[in-house]
Amino acid sequence: MTGRNRLGDAGVYLALTAGAVLTLAPFLLSVMTSVKTPQQFASEGPLALPSPVTGVNFALLFSQYGFVAPVVVTAQVVAVILVGQLLFSVFAAYAFARLEFPGRDALFWVYLATLMVPQAVTIIPLYSMMTDLGLRNTFWALVLPQVFGSPYAIFLLREYFRGIPGELLDAARIDGCGTLRLLRYVVVPVSKPILTTLTIITVVTHWNNFLWPLVITAGPQWQVITVATAGLQSQYNGNWTIVMAATTLAIAPLLVLFLVFQRNVVRSITITGFR
Repeated sequence: MTGRNRLGDAGVYLALTAGAVLTLAPFLLSVMTSVKTPQQFASEGPLALPSPVTGVNFALLFSQYGFVAPVVVTAQVVAVILVGQLLFSVFAAYAFARLEFPGRDALFWVYLATLMVPQAVTIIPLYSMMTDLGLRNTFWALVLPQVFGSPYAIFLLREYFRGIPGELLDAARIDGCGTLRLLRYVVVPVSKPILTTLTIITVVTHWNNFLWPLVITAGPQWQVITVATAGLQSQYNGNWTIVMAATTLAIAPLLVLFLVFQRNVVRSITITGFR
């Protein structure tokens, strides 16, 4: 039995290693290509190691292609959406989890059902609304459709809030806490793991958002990093080293964010109920 168990463990680790290699290989290839010269990439191919390592592609991104503005715009958009998502999602999730009002569960499940609606279906109505409001090609057009919470965020927080012991909330109410103070001093502090996970999901989702910014903006003024990266590649101009430098630049903040908060993410996933 011991030999079989070891063989089974070896098979599991082998499968996990293969999965890790397949997952990390595109990112490694992106980094390798970003530090090559165009001449080396053209002559030796994408799998050759960079020799010598160069940062000229990153320098060109900021000096020749004006990549500072898309990075700043993307950071601003993500920051505003993140604050709005956390604030409004906490309010809505607490209401669905702890407050009693007519039609609460029916309203929640109808709202959650909107998760099944593909994003592409809502693009034209949203575009028409923003155009009618005079917000096309503005900062607010980028953030307003996502800033007031999302079904997934509210569902995630609602399930976590339902696991908080009622005795803890009752004790806070006895001490004189109203709803807002209860959220600020009790619910939010004990929900840090799930809020951290929601923060990472929100940042990654909207940092990588492409379709909506592409549709609602025109020109470089409010161009986000994904649209700017796509614009580096044209039918007659194959700037692969520049494109991979932009891709690496876009990935780097997300990797740092995950490495900093990975313990909170793992904890929020493994928690069942409240501890």
